[in-house]
Order: sequence, then C-alpha cells, then structure tokens
Amino acid sequence: MAEQALDAILEIFAWIGVGTGLFVLTFALILRLADGTWFAARAVVEESDSGRLVRWFDHEGGVGEAALSHDQDRQIGTDDMADIFYRQGVPGRMRLTRHSPAVRAVMLLGLGLVGVGVLAFAASVVVLFIRG
Repeated sequence: MAEQALDAILEIFAWIGVGTGLFVLTFALILRLADGTWFAARAVVEESDSGRLVRWFDHEGGVGEAALSHDQDRQIGTDDMADIFYRQGVPGRMRLTRHSPAVRAVMLLGLGLVGVGVLAFAASVVVLFIRG
C-alpha cells in the first residue's frame, strides 16, 4: 500500500509540476512580449522642485525625462549619473533594470515548478528500477 501511495505522489508531482510549470512559463513569455522594448541610456540625475529626476537622450536624439520614485532614488544614491532603461515610444517611462522584476519572478516560478516535476519524474524512475 505504501508503495502505491509513493508512486501516486511522485506521479502527481511530476504531472502537476511539469504541466503547471509550462503554463506559467508560457504566461511569463506573454508578459515578456507585453513588456515591450527597452533601450539602455546614460541619464543625468538632477534636483527639481518636486524631487529628483533623470534626463537622457533617446535613440532618436530626443530628450527623455522621468521623476525618480523613492526606491529608484535610494538605489541611485548620491550619484549624478545613472544607467537606465527607457521604454521605446512611451515618453517619461524608465527603470533601472533591463527586464521587469515581475516577469523575472514569474519565470523563476515556472522554472521551479518544472524542476519539481522533473525531479519527481526522475525519482519515480529510480523507484521503479529499485523495485525491479
């Protein structure tokens, strides 16, 4: 009875892990595509009446400007220049990382689920050969 329970648990983890993981990875791909294109730029950090902001030249020669959030301001610190990423076609949109942290989190969740599924499948194969 215990052997059948172990087989069932491993099979459930394998199917659910791989199936759910692939679904979550597909969702991460959709999120990545919806995130759009972001270009790297070197920005100047300036003080303004409403707080600190960054200004940069975009790839078409225009000037972009965005106010820094509290977290971004803390990450930049006292530097007067910062490496940023700005959104193509959306003025005033920038961030400090190339890829979205949300997309990265969803992708890592999907990879973790697929990993659990693969490990459960490998364990079921090992159990099968141990009994054989």
